[in-house]
Amino acid sequence: MKQSVACILFMSCVLSACQKKAEGQTVAIVNGQEITAADLNAELGASVNTAADPKAVRAAVLQKLVGQKLLVEEAQSDGIDKTPEYLNQQRRLNDELLINMLISRRLKTSQVPTPDEINRFEASNPQMFANRESWNLDQIAYAKPKDAAILAKIAATKSLNDVIQILNATGIHYQRRTKKIDTAALPNSIYNQLAHLPAGEPFIASGGDQSVASVIISREPNPITGDNARQVALNGIKRDQAQQFVANRIKALRASAKIEYQPGFEPPKK
Repeated sequence: MKQSVACILFMSCVLSACQKKAEGQTVAIVNGQEITAADLNAELGASVNTAADPKAVRAAVLQKLVGQKLLVEEAQSDGIDKTPEYLNQQRRLNDELLINMLISRRLKTSQVPTPDEINRFEASNPQMFANRESWNLDQIAYAKPKDAAILAKIAATKSLNDVIQILNATGIHYQRRTKKIDTAALPNSIYNQLAHLPAGEPFIASGGDQSVASVIISREPNPITGDNARQVALNGIKRDQAQQFVANRIKALRASAKIEYQPGFEPPKK
C-alpha cells in the first residue's frame, strides 16, 4: 500500500511538472525548467545591444537563455555539478557575489561626493584627466630569472638592447611585442615614476614566473574634461570608497574573529 501511495505521489509530481505553462511571469519553459520575466529582464539589463528593435533584442536574449538552460541540463546529466572542481568554483563565486552585494548595499548609504571632493580627485590623478595619454610600448616578455645577480643586471639596464644582451648571454628565451596602454589605468604613484623615466630607459613588471621589460616609444595626448571628467571622477571616488570600506571592515572583523591556522600556514609576523 505504501509503495502504491509513493508511486501516486511521484506520478503527480511528474504530471504537475509536465503541466507547467509559459504564462504570467514565466516567459518560457525548457524541459520543465522555467525562465521568468525577472530572468529575462536581468539578462537584458546586463546585455549590450545596439539593435533598434526592442522586440528583436528581447527575442535574441530569450533564445540565449534557452540555450543556457539546455547546456546546464547537459552539464548536470554529465555529473559536472557533483565534481569537486565545480563545487569549489561555486563556493568562490558565491563568496564574491555576497561580498560585492555587501559593498554595494553599504555604499548606497554613503554621501554623494561634493564638487570640492571631485576637484581634489581630479587634481590628485592628472593621469586620468588633464594629463591622460595613450602610451605605445615596445616590450620584451621573458621567463623571470631565479638568479638574483641576473635580476640585478636587468634592473640596471638603460635600454631594451641591454636587456636582450643579458637574456641572450644567459640563454633565457624571450618574445618581442608592442602594446598600447591608457595612463588612466595607472595608479598615480606608478604614473609619476614611469612618466619621468629617461627616454628609452625600460621599466620592468613581473607577475609570477614571468617578467616584461617595456619602453615608452610614443605618447598620444587623450585628456578627459567637462562632464566626462566628472563622471570618471565619481566612479573613481566610488571605487576608492569600496576599497577603503573593505579594508576597514576586514580590520575590524579580524580583531574580533577566532582564526586558527595549521602549523606552517600562519601569516608572517610584522
